[in-house]
Amino acid sequence: MTFIIAEIAQAHDGSLGLAHAYIDAVAKTGCNAIKFQTHIADAESSIHEPFRVKFSKQDTTRYEYWHRMEFTLDQWRGLKTHCDEVGLEFISSPFSNAAVDLLEKVGVKRYKVGSGEVNNFVLLEKISQTGKPIIISSGMSSFEELDKTVLFLRERKVDFSILQCTTSYPTAPKQYGLNVIKEFKERYKVPVGFSDHSASTEACIVATALGAEILEFHVVFDKEMFGPDAKSSLTLKETKQLVKAVTNINTALKNPIDKRDNSEFDTLKSIFEKSLAVNKNLHKGHIISFSDLETKKPKGFGILANEYENIIGKKLTSSLNKFDFLNYSDFK
Repeated sequence: MTFIIAEIAQAHDGSLGLAHAYIDAVAKTGCNAIKFQTHIADAESSIHEPFRVKFSKQDTTRYEYWHRMEFTLDQWRGLKTHCDEVGLEFISSPFSNAAVDLLEKVGVKRYKVGSGEVNNFVLLEKISQTGKPIIISSGMSSFEELDKTVLFLRERKVDFSILQCTTSYPTAPKQYGLNVIKEFKERYKVPVGFSDHSASTEACIVATALGAEILEFHVVFDKEMFGPDAKSSLTLKETKQLVKAVTNINTALKNPIDKRDNSEFDTLKSIFEKSLAVNKNLHKGHIISFSDLETKKPKGFGILANEYENIIGKKLTSSLNKFDFLNYSDFK
C-alpha cells in the first residue's frame, strides 16, 4: 500500500495549538503520517539568509522567521504523543545536526530529508549514525548529485527511499516529472515516491498509478492562510478525497484483470449481446443481403451478430415478418 504523508511544515505558523489542531484534522483523512519541520534557527541559519518568498510582515529576516517556528523539546514530545494517540506516525525533517539530536530525544522512526539538504553530507552523516531509514526528496538535485548521495548512504548501509519532487511552488503540470518515478526505480532499485507541491490531487493520483510507494504533499486548513506553502497545499477535504482515490488505485493494482478469461460475464453477455433479425417482411425464396439485417437482444435467439457474413447470399426457406429472429434453420 502507498504510504501517505501529510506535510504541515510551517502551516502552524509557530502556534503550538494550531499544530495540535492539524494532527486531529489529518487523523480524520486516512493519511498514514503527518510531517513537520524541526527548525533551530541558530544552528541552521543566519541573518544573511534571504526569504524564498517575502510573505511575512512580522519577520524582518528569514532567520527571525525560523526562530518563530521553533518548539521546545517538551512541546515536540507533546506533538509526538498526540500523533501516537490518533494513529499517525510523527515525522519531522531536521535542518541541522542539533535538530537530529532533538528528534532522537522525541523518538522518530525515520527521517525525511528536504530537497535543499540532499548534498549536505554532514547532516546525512549525522542521520546515518542513528541507523534509521531516510526518505530523500530529490527536488533540486541532478542524477549526478543523487548518485553521489546514494553512494554515500549505501556505504553506510542506510535504508533509504527517494521521492520525485519539483521545487516549484505551486508546481505546474509541465513540471511534475512523473517520468522520473520509473527512472528512479530502474536506476536505484529502492522504494520510490512522489512529493507534490501542485495544490491539486491529480499528480499524486497519477503517481500512484505509476508505482509511487510514498506520497507527500502539503496540507493546510485554507489556501488563503498565512505562510509560504499555503497556496501549494491541499485542503483537508482534498486530502480525504486523495486518500480515497489512492486506496482505490492500490486495490486495482493488486487485482489485475485476466482478459484471457471472461467466463464471469457469461450471464451478462447473454443479456447485452444480440442475435440476428430481419428489418422487413421477407418472403420465402428471398436472398439475404446486408440491408435486410437488424440485431436484437438477447443473445441466443438467433444467429450470433458476429456471424452475419455466413448468411449473406443465402435463400430463405420460409417467410419472415419484420424483426423476426433469423436462424440457420431458415435456410436450406
